[in-house]
Amino acid sequence: MKRYLKYFSLSMLAAFALGSCTDLEIEETDSFISEGFQGLADPASALDQLYGQVYGQWADQANRYALYEVTTDALLIPTRGADWGDNGRWRKLHQHSWGLEETDILTPFDQYNANQLLASQILDTRSGASPQVAAEAHFLRAYNMFTILDLFGQVPFRDTQLPSSAVPEVLTGADAVNFILADLDAAISGLPSVQAGTGDLTRASQAAARLLKAKVLLNRHIFNNQLDMAAGGAMPSADAGDMQEVISLVDQITADGYALESGYFDIFRSSADTETIWWGTAGVGNRIFNGLHYNSTGLGGGGWNGFSTLAEYYDLFEGDPDENFYAGDLNSAPDNGQEERRGGVPTVGVTFSGVPGTSDNGGYEDGSNVGNGFLIGQQYALDGTALTDRQGQPLVFSREFVDGDGNPNLINNDEKTGIRVMKYNPRFGGGFEGHNLIFRYADAYLMKAEAMLRLGQDPTAMVNDLRVIRGATPLGSVTESDLLDERGRELYIEGWRRNDMVRFGQYLRNWEFKEDTSSKRLLFPIPLPQLLANPNLQQNPGY
Repeated sequence: MKRYLKYFSLSMLAAFALGSCTDLEIEETDSFISEGFQGLADPASALDQLYGQVYGQWADQANRYALYEVTTDALLIPTRGADWGDNGRWRKLHQHSWGLEETDILTPFDQYNANQLLASQILDTRSGASPQVAAEAHFLRAYNMFTILDLFGQVPFRDTQLPSSAVPEVLTGADAVNFILADLDAAISGLPSVQAGTGDLTRASQAAARLLKAKVLLNRHIFNNQLDMAAGGAMPSADAGDMQEVISLVDQITADGYALESGYFDIFRSSADTETIWWGTAGVGNRIFNGLHYNSTGLGGGGWNGFSTLAEYYDLFEGDPDENFYAGDLNSAPDNGQEERRGGVPTVGVTFSGVPGTSDNGGYEDGSNVGNGFLIGQQYALDGTALTDRQGQPLVFSREFVDGDGNPNLINNDEKTGIRVMKYNPRFGGGFEGHNLIFRYADAYLMKAEAMLRLGQDPTAMVNDLRVIRGATPLGSVTESDLLDERGRELYIEGWRRNDMVRFGQYLRNWEFKEDTSSKRLLFPIPLPQLLANPNLQQNPGY
């Protein structure tokens, strides 16, 4: 469903000036506040609707997720025959060659602005929301405004008390950050304190609001200057007071019992743990099937054979770069010295024993032939038979992306190129179980380590405590580069890579199939229909 912030008083001059552009029709949608708005009749139901929208958007493989992951060194989608061409949609994101009308840019701007408008309607005093509903709405408005600010550098904000014909004001830089922080302070004061592993973690809690506030403060020096940076300005330094507050906020989250959890891939199951802070009820099927080969599993109709990772990202992890196997099934130990987070490929399925969430397929847990983490090399069926592709060739996932002539290429790939990524294993619910992690403690933990480093303190012992839990060798010291790599190892495909790379000054560098790019790529362009609808918006530098 398309959502646009609506402004009816367009001049004919403005319409004529942009008349040569494509597809600029401004549509009336439900993000427009009708004349006579006097509040919502049922703000609690509207809050449930808002959660549902947020969760569905988080679970999507396109739009927000594509902007945060496919535009980085973590994911790319080659064209395999006729599959995944999509008029260059995915290649343009990965290579930083997107234009003004990409659907993965237009849609998030609409979605997240519609979300924050609904939160504002809930918070309108005429809606009469309860203190709990209001606190959750403050949190969700902050989350959605954070996303818009991070991606676009400008946040249109509509005062729901003004007439619908009023033009939404636009918040940038410090004004936007302060607005978001005020929402989060209101949320923290009104939300419950939920101990780790207890309560309804699909709803906002003090820990979730504190994690988001820490993330805002960690990025404040970027947000306050991102329009200037996009125009070629230098990256500023983080404020010491902000970094001290990040540490304090993470310590408060820790005081609620949240802690690093052993058994890395178990964190992504639906059972209680001390890592999960906030999760959404949308299914995880996109995270499972978008990278698996068509023959990888019979669950869900098989994989879609698209998303893969770069070899250089895979090489951030310890282990033999050409092999990544378990000694047997998924319950056995990783082989070849790889760290736990890198996962591996099992050579046989897990014998069915009735573990909750699993189903029986010929005496094996269905889907348990699919590995965890990064899948490279030969893939196997449940009974240990080597799988083949649709042409009958061994199904061996490779490090390279090459065309039919063996040349590096993002088009004309076969069915087997690229290392695949798997964090939610299909053996537990086949990808249809609605348990999609949004915030978890390891993110907060590494934010504290980063804040310490930016204050000139040494976070090496703290980072090594995490690495030891994950089965990785301790580091002798930790630099900014090391910390970005550690976040990459811990949080891969969890929807934060772009934000991290921008903050560490690495988003514009070259990687496979992408050369160094212009500073304008630090932000995405404001959609042209929105520029027509709201003259307070200004196109981002360079577009």
